[in-house]
Amino acid sequence: MNNVETQTKKFGFSKEELEAFRKNGFAGPFTLYDSEDMKEITKKLRYSLLDRTDSIYEFNEDISEINDRANYDRHIDVPFLKDHIKHPKIVDKLTDILGENVLCWRSEWFPKYPGDKGTSWHQADTFEFSSGEPQLLWPSKEDFGGTITVWTALTDTTIETACLRFIPGTHEELFYDESKGVEFNPDAIHDGFFGYRYQNLQKDPDWVPDESLAKSMEMKAGQSIVFWSTLMHASHSHLGKTNNMRLGFAARYVPDMVSVYPGNPKELTEFGSTVSLEKYRTVAVAGTNRNPNNIT
Repeated sequence: MNNVETQTKKFGFSKEELEAFRKNGFAGPFTLYDSEDMKEITKKLRYSLLDRTDSIYEFNEDISEINDRANYDRHIDVPFLKDHIKHPKIVDKLTDILGENVLCWRSEWFPKYPGDKGTSWHQADTFEFSSGEPQLLWPSKEDFGGTITVWTALTDTTIETACLRFIPGTHEELFYDESKGVEFNPDAIHDGFFGYRYQNLQKDPDWVPDESLAKSMEMKAGQSIVFWSTLMHASHSHLGKTNNMRLGFAARYVPDMVSVYPGNPKELTEFGSTVSLEKYRTVAVAGTNRNPNNIT
């Protein structure tokens, strides 16, 4: 089976779907792969991740149990993921939102193990809360910040197994100030927000998200959801009623006018580790990269 089918039909949003996305900040789930096929792909994919021969980040045994940065941005070297980030059912929707020239600048794995607590409510605009420097720079203050995330369920994900949660319509107002920065706590890697207390970034320390408005996004393996990173999002806890890990893969996209890692830093520090960016590059999934600040 081909990982990405050749399609001639456009998979973009209808006018009504695009209006709903702009209002709510998310769209989906929509199906990319047959559920049973995805489960088989995931089994093979997990083995392929163990081969770090071509991974752009050096594997560090000292931090592997805390945060295996070597398994970030694996869309650059893992064949299935190289195709996945360019899937036409993804790209056609991205170009409707971001325009003709779209870059994938980051991908991440999001496992939830039985007993793991839910990820706390958060928004991400510049992604500087952990590194201390903006990782994304839009060209002007008038432009909307953040990134588009396409989160794909590699396993079935339900409320009991830590599916995502969204608060619709919260993507155009930031309730957090990422420039405050937060300290990493390796003992809390499975508690709340991957070792960070994201609540410490709140602009108003007394503000509480209105969870009565939250939507739970249950998904079958092979389904994806598209959302702005500035949308208030979180996940449920994994209640441990099944021994199966929940696994999701998030690919993040920006238009080429956005500068990724502005200032061209040589290394990135976050989640308790520092890695070299020497081999890092963005990947054009639609059009071309016209921004000289971005390495492709």
